[in-house]
Amino acid sequence: MDKKTGIISVFEVFQNREAYFEQLNNNKNSVRATLYQALIILVLAFFYGLIMGSYNSLPQALVTGIKVPLLLLLALSICFPAFYVIQYMLGSRLSLVQMISTVLSGFVVLTTIMASFAPIVIFFMITGNNYSFLKLLHVGIFVFSGIFGMFTIIEALKFSCEKKNVYPKIGINIFKIWVIIFAFVGMQLAWNLRPFVGDKNLPMEILRQKEGNFYFAVFQAMGDLMGVNKSSQPKVKPEPKEIIKQKPVPDTLIKNKSTNEQPGK
Repeated sequence: MDKKTGIISVFEVFQNREAYFEQLNNNKNSVRATLYQALIILVLAFFYGLIMGSYNSLPQALVTGIKVPLLLLLALSICFPAFYVIQYMLGSRLSLVQMISTVLSGFVVLTTIMASFAPIVIFFMITGNNYSFLKLLHVGIFVFSGIFGMFTIIEALKFSCEKKNVYPKIGINIFKIWVIIFAFVGMQLAWNLRPFVGDKNLPMEILRQKEGNFYFAVFQAMGDLMGVNKSSQPKVKPEPKEIIKQKPVPDTLIKNKSTNEQPGK
């Protein structure tokens, strides 16, 4: 294990997790592992972003390729400090670098699974032309990959708790709460950084105006997909009805008519 360094050792999180977690708990290897983890996460997230944005255009693909790793980086930067401070107060003896490496191990799994879905995404982009379906597909891929990524972090924390006795057991439950907070922060960030996919019928956009919210957009996409949203149906303007205005009858005609109707003398 000591002879294996670099990117190959990082991917041992998929097959040889205990040896991988052992490497993370080693102060000498944790810095190197953190750098390799960050590199892999950025590359795989950029690759998946390219696939997402390619539905609209090449410029949108490049923009989305930057947005996806930026989304993960910002969400971690916002949520990690509170997590680390709370774990430290609970009695964690993991160093800052070790804790970062432990968390990043889950994001290596997350981005790898996301990238593995690229052929499926490309297939639906080629064979279909439903923007709402593609948005929901990407949301599902993020959620599915995120579940596996968070379970990986939980396993790493359990290893530090049970095998190394450097992490408090209560910290694992705190982490589960942190995952929920991280999910909400990530969804809000994703909404502010949209669009990621980009509608084919619209020009390339870097950012959109702040309106609505993530949850409404998901439900709206589901409604569009099932054809129940009125907004998705073509609106037909009703034909304007012609209003015939009666011309006022002059008073002289009314007087003449009344005189003519009187019986002659």
